[in-house]
Amino acid sequence: MDEVLKTGTTTVGIVCKDCIVLGADKRATAGHFIASKDVDKVQPINEYMAITTAGTVSDIQLMLKLIKAELKLKQIRTNKKPSVKEGANLLAGMVYANIRKMSMIPGISHFIVGGYDSDKHLLDIYPDGSISDIKDFVSSGSGSVMAYGVLESMYKEGLNQEEGINLVVKALNAAIQRDSASGEGVDIFVIDKKGVRKALQKIINTRID
Repeated sequence: MDEVLKTGTTTVGIVCKDCIVLGADKRATAGHFIASKDVDKVQPINEYMAITTAGTVSDIQLMLKLIKAELKLKQIRTNKKPSVKEGANLLAGMVYANIRKMSMIPGISHFIVGGYDSDKHLLDIYPDGSISDIKDFVSSGSGSVMAYGVLESMYKEGLNQEEGINLVVKALNAAIQRDSASGEGVDIFVIDKKGVRKALQKIINTRID
């Protein structure tokens, strides 16, 4: 059971002046084995919301399919786009139900939600199903300790988009340099009033200054 609980990754979300920046590394591990070197851990769930993923892969994949479908159905039924907080609360309910199911393999999943409806939003959905509204930055995964060190020392209110992207890359790089479960590169997404878009994909093999 202890080996099942040892999942590893690093994901980061920060609030900038006019956008949300989400980022994650690209390595997937199974214990001490590197299972994949090209995992997309930042996933758009519609045109104005995206999430970072950490935890048990099968549960993450299932909940991604479910939340995308539920948000689409909600939009069809109500004839309006669900708000970011509605989507995040729906996903949090799924996580809450999933972790409490009887199973030989615990359904552990941790999501960071970034979105932009009438305003920008960053929300942390913890593996127990709790949800927090984040005003500055948040990180998840085994490399989050290193990422938080960078974020605590370098984050400042009112960062522009370029500054936000650079800070997320630095935080992820700090984790990649010290956390064996994080690596191979980074994916960075920006969510603003124009929608969700990938801003950067970069391979990190050496230290970034």
